[in-house]
Amino acid sequence: MNLAAIQAFIFDMDGVLYRGDVAILGARDFLADLMAAYVPFRLLTNNSGATPEQYASRLAVMGISVAPEHIMTSALATADYLAEVSPHGGRVYAIGGEGVRDALRRRGFELVPDAPADYVVVGIDWNVNYDAFRRANAAIRGGARFIGTNGDKTFPHPDGIVPGNGALLAFLETATGVKPTVIGKPEVGIFTQTAHSMGVSADLTAMVGDRLDTDIEGAARAGMRSIFLLSGVHTRDDLVWAPAQPDIVYDDIAALRAAWLGRLSANL
Repeated sequence: MNLAAIQAFIFDMDGVLYRGDVAILGARDFLADLMAAYVPFRLLTNNSGATPEQYASRLAVMGISVAPEHIMTSALATADYLAEVSPHGGRVYAIGGEGVRDALRRRGFELVPDAPADYVVVGIDWNVNYDAFRRANAAIRGGARFIGTNGDKTFPHPDGIVPGNGALLAFLETATGVKPTVIGKPEVGIFTQTAHSMGVSADLTAMVGDRLDTDIEGAARAGMRSIFLLSGVHTRDDLVWAPAQPDIVYDDIAALRAAWLGRLSANL
């Protein structure tokens, strides 16, 4: 892949920019390089739990300085999607953290405590209980459209692999017989929305990720270039089974930065 043809970047966060609460070497410098060169970029996460402001604060603690406007979450993409299909707002029963609720409120949706509702939106919620599922079930059975921020079945946690948002969606799908509309990676919508927010076409945008099944596959579906980093979940050996292959592979973001700076030097 010719890095000189890339006009914008989308970065996954965990496994690309940081691991746990520690920045990966090269992440801070590469984002600073892009800002200095006026190259648009976004940080894209399937985790809907936090707001962009909260993510920006967390990154700042790691020494990575970005504005909230640089961050796209599956919660924001979900709210954008609903604003397109329902521009006059509507009643939403939401399961999810502050990231989901804040995104929906900003887009003018009314959050309701029970049925009836126009939409049921489900994002990751570490404190969800049976009563919340009972209310969501009633709303969906009453005609509300069922929307999931993302379909990740599992989530990496200090205690190990724990159920992700996909598991919550499966609970409600089993109870209602209704399949949700899922917005997050690897679905096309979140990629095209993110590229649109930068004013760059998908074919001139590169997705940088560590997961073949979400980052790389989603980029392929959206017609984007993809850069696979070996600093996170998947390894080079996993390329054997991956249905979508990346355009290029680097060990980590420091190696990508070196290649990008080399491309600049070659053009001098």
